[in-house]
Amino acid sequence: MKNAEELRAELAQTFAQLKAGEIKPSEAAELANLAGKMIGSAKVQVEYYALRKESPRIEWLESSNALAQADAACGVSPGAMGSAANLRRKK
Repeated sequence: MKNAEELRAELAQTFAQLKAGEIKPSEAAELANLAGKMIGSAKVQVEYYALRKESPRIEWLESSNALAQADAACGVSPGAMGSAANLRRKK
């Protein structure tokens, strides 16, 4: 899972699987618990930066579309060396 957008998609898929009886409620609960921990971690990071009056980019919170917009704003072609989207794929 590379960003919050992908997490939401995974959670929606998990919900659909649970509703269809394809996974056990306990498995869905564990996945939801892990997702909550990921979100909590990102929230702590955001709060820390807010206290320091900093506003860095937190890639996990950005959608694929936001990365493409960042590249466009900088005049970088998607997939080019230095592209925000390209940097995210390499991690």
